[in-house]
Amino acid sequence: MGERITVSLDEVEISAIRAQGAGGQNVNKVSNAVHLRFDINASSLPEAIRERLLKLGDQRISKDGVIIIKAQEFRSLEGNRMEAMRRLHELIDSVAVLPKRRRPTKPTRTSVKKRLDSKTRRASIKAGRGKVDE
Repeated sequence: MGERITVSLDEVEISAIRAQGAGGQNVNKVSNAVHLRFDINASSLPEAIRERLLKLGDQRISKDGVIIIKAQEFRSLEGNRMEAMRRLHELIDSVAVLPKRRRPTKPTRTSVKKRLDSKTRRASIKAGRGKVDE
């Protein structure tokens, strides 16, 4: 695998928000969840990776090309910040590796014969299902 792509912290906007869900009295007072915003078009990522990220049909990527990640697993703000950055790197790493090109192949003569034989067998079974004339 090639070198890992790093994202500058200047390009990432992280804001603390209140977490959702159960958590007792403390959850209403403390902003420990993290909202991470990363603008793909304004980033310093290589052009090929930017294009692949924008083509990716991920729900975390808005129509404007902004990745929005919400992390609220941990009770600490720092833990959620690290988790959000980990998810961002994971998303970028997923498009950094080029998929292998498929080499087109032909089915073998035996596999074609097997397929046609099974179709013939199935057709004869279905042909016998009609109404019975006496």
